[in-house]
Amino acid sequence: MKKGLIALIVLGVIAIALYGWGVSFNNTAIKLKEASTKTWANVESAYQRRNDLIGNLVKTVQGAADFERGTLKDVIDARSKATSISIDPSNITPEQLAEFNKVQGGLSGALKSLLVTVERYPDLKANKNFLELQSQLEGTENRINVARDRFNASVEPYNLHVKTFPNSILADLFNFEELSYFQSEAGAEKAPDTSFDFK
Repeated sequence: MKKGLIALIVLGVIAIALYGWGVSFNNTAIKLKEASTKTWANVESAYQRRNDLIGNLVKTVQGAADFERGTLKDVIDARSKATSISIDPSNITPEQLAEFNKVQGGLSGALKSLLVTVERYPDLKANKNFLELQSQLEGTENRINVARDRFNASVEPYNLHVKTFPNSILADLFNFEELSYFQSEAGAEKAPDTSFDFK
């Protein structure tokens, strides 16, 4: 009788400990994932700010009557593609991030071409509105970079929490999957080749 009672008490203590571990794991995973979701929203917010600024930039540049329409069209098209991609922050996959990064990179490239082309237009370069928009775009690019870095920093503790043993057992049981990091575009490590040949 005594042995049965002791065994029952031991099983009860083990059950309570396992329950406590499960609750602690689950709540921590939820908090860490929510932090990553929030930082991803900040990444999207920084990109949205850039998209909004581009609309104003395009209107300002359109005022230059002899400006190359093809360059402007490339920016408008790239902006349209960039705003068409959205990601569910609670279920970010490497494929979604790669597609998002690809269209945002296309927009960055189109903007660089636009700003290089503008060098040929002294009236546009001296336009106060254009200069202000250019400055804001540069600041926004920095914000985007900071937001992406912060997102990656928020993903790390979550991934460590769900991938380390014995938490990985509960992660499988509770369907907490590893989150993907934001990665640079392929070839981003190479310096861009900028040509200023305006013949």
